[in-house]
Amino acid sequence: MADKSTSLETAHLRRSLVLTGGGARAAYQVGVLKAIADILPEEMSHPFGIIAGTSAGAINATALACYAENYRNAVYQVENVWKSFTPDKVYRTDPIGVLVNAARWLAGLFVPMPNRAVSLLDNSPLRVLLENSMAFNNIQDNIDAGYLRALSVTASGYNSGHSVAFFQGSPDISSWKRFQRVGLRTKLSVQHLLASAAIPTIFPATRINREYYGDGAMRQLAPLSPALHLGAEKVFVVGVSGNRSAPQVRRPTEGYPSLAQIGGHLLNSVFLDSLEYDVERLEKINDSLEMIPGHVLNKHGVRLRPIECLVISPSQCLDQIANRYARTLPPTIRFFMGGIGATKSSGSSILSYLLFERLFCNDLIDLGYHDAMEVKASIINFFKD
Repeated sequence: MADKSTSLETAHLRRSLVLTGGGARAAYQVGVLKAIADILPEEMSHPFGIIAGTSAGAINATALACYAENYRNAVYQVENVWKSFTPDKVYRTDPIGVLVNAARWLAGLFVPMPNRAVSLLDNSPLRVLLENSMAFNNIQDNIDAGYLRALSVTASGYNSGHSVAFFQGSPDISSWKRFQRVGLRTKLSVQHLLASAAIPTIFPATRINREYYGDGAMRQLAPLSPALHLGAEKVFVVGVSGNRSAPQVRRPTEGYPSLAQIGGHLLNSVFLDSLEYDVERLEKINDSLEMIPGHVLNKHGVRLRPIECLVISPSQCLDQIANRYARTLPPTIRFFMGGIGATKSSGSSILSYLLFERLFCNDLIDLGYHDAMEVKASIINFFKD
């Protein structure tokens, strides 16, 4: 029988944290992570051995993995970055940078150009921020030291159409291939984060090896899959969509949908819906497994096992919160957002993805902290082994 103390020391390697995408909405995740740090006992310095992230969630996930030896310090560092965010740390907001890039991008849609802009916004400031704040060499050190089992960053291949989970982890983890889903072992870098967070048409795709990759939420049919392939037996998910238990309300139509409203609808379908479906599917599989005796599963070689899953998602509409802070955008960006209807309540969804502004981010951090504290008992129970 394994020593009980040894079992407890390695229990975190079976627990996974899944952070989804959503641009500036990912500030909500920071509040939840901060609440976890305050809820857990001091001696639990690294609660998650497997961390899987997509889009902006991949950036938060990588920051935690870089400093996995001390979860609390990692969370506080991430919080400090988000609390001081301004849009110009993510994309160029100066008039020349915005107007020239946008003009080249629009012109390139109609006239073949050798040096056309490949996206509406220039996210070169994000590359600088990541290069200066991420200690990528620490990831392997933390894996070797037993603080971390694996880190996964998901991106979407524009040529293959595959959802690729780039992972760095323990040597016993094998790569995998499923329908439209691939897991590839690699040494993670800034390139993988830029690819995972490349919101289609808004930020440029990133080349990795032979292929260009865009936002990992695109065609990600099973957001929980990377964590499970990496060996997770318990999954803690932080979503950035509305509360799944909230009633669905159909409001009266205000008129023909604006470009921002249509764009927001498309982004929501990319970033938010697949997670809801995947969690629902996992819950149904768990319910089915509970009704089948273990010896029957063994007899037929069924290798499925129940996976404990805890999901925390916003209790308030993030679109409405974003709409309150539309005026804080830089003038040039606000001009563009107003032109497509993003500064109106009906089009504020797309605004919530690009509003990397400290007041908005602070509100989301506070909301995430509050929502997590509301289910404190469930969080404590999740970490019991």
